[in-house]
Order: sequence, then C-alpha cells, then structure tokens
Amino acid sequence: MSKIIPRWEWRTFGQAFGQSEEKIKQHKEGGFKKSEEKYILSKMSCENVKIRNDLIDIKSLQQINSDKLEQWYPAMKESFPISKDKLEVLYREYFKVAAPEFKRDVYTYEQFLEELIAPCDMLCIVDVYKERQAYEINNATVEIAETKFNNVPMRTVCVEHADPENVIATVRELGLAGFENINYINAMKTAVGMG
Repeated sequence: MSKIIPRWEWRTFGQAFGQSEEKIKQHKEGGFKKSEEKYILSKMSCENVKIRNDLIDIKSLQQINSDKLEQWYPAMKESFPISKDKLEVLYREYFKVAAPEFKRDVYTYEQFLEELIAPCDMLCIVDVYKERQAYEINNATVEIAETKFNNVPMRTVCVEHADPENVIATVRELGLAGFENINYINAMKTAVGMG
C-alpha cells in the first residue's frame, strides 16, 4: 500500500479571476471531471465530509501555515451500509457534535441521511455539483471549477501540491495572491447561510 502524503491547498471562490485565469488556461489541460456529491456541514467543525459514489469520504484539516495554506489529510473512507461504531467516530471526531441514539446496528445511505443527519439542527446537507478542469503547473495541480451549492453557482480556483513552498510560489506566479484563500467548507457555509 502506498504511503498517503497530505497535500497543501490554496483555494479561492468568485465569479471571475481576470488575468490569473488567462495565465492558467495557457497551460496544457489535464483531466476534466463532473460529479454530484453531498457534503455534510457541521456548525461545530470545518472538517470536509462528503458522500460520493455511495462512499463517505473525509478530509481532515491538519494545519495552516504562515502563508495561510491549508494541509488536508484523507482521514476516512467508508462505504454503505455503515456500522454505528464507525458513525460514533464520525460524530465525535469530525462533526464534533453529540451522536444521536442509534436504533440500528448498521445504516444504509438513505437511513443515514434521513434518520440521522436531516433531523439534527447542528448538521446541514448540501447538494454539490462540480465541473472541474485540471492543469499541471510547476508539478502542482491547478484547477478551475464551476460549482453549485444547493443550486447557488460558485466558481473556484485551486492550487495543490505536497510541498507548500511550491503551492505558494505557483499562486504568486499566477497572480492569485491578491484573492482570499477560502476552503470548500467555509464557502459552502456562506452559500447556505450557516455562517
């Protein structure tokens, strides 16, 4: 099994990115992906919890450096049905809210959302649609994406790599340093009024 290397990320949201976007598009295009996902936001945490392809996928924020870059680490991947033991970890470690009374030993995807998530006023389900175009610049992954958070359209640019110095150098080279660094979770919370 290959070692998981946490990646450092810089991301911003807006409608247009001016000359920075033009500079990015001068590079060779990589993969293009479309996806539909559900994110689960918690009022008590900023952990990245999403469901895609019947899989709970969690990335945990490890640290923020002096350039305000964020290091994210893949923390959990679990398919449905999921046991209440794994759900207890999810609530305690990532949602950081009290777990509900589990009436089942295992939960299907639908049961998880309908019986556990939807009734909890500390949690919010966000339907997310993404169209992502990737580029490789300075060996870093640079992405321009069109997104919708509960049908609220948002555009985002991201630079990520295992080396934070490479990330910030690429951000500056592309003229993105003047934009605020905003991660997916904070952007979603603003879009859906979670604050």
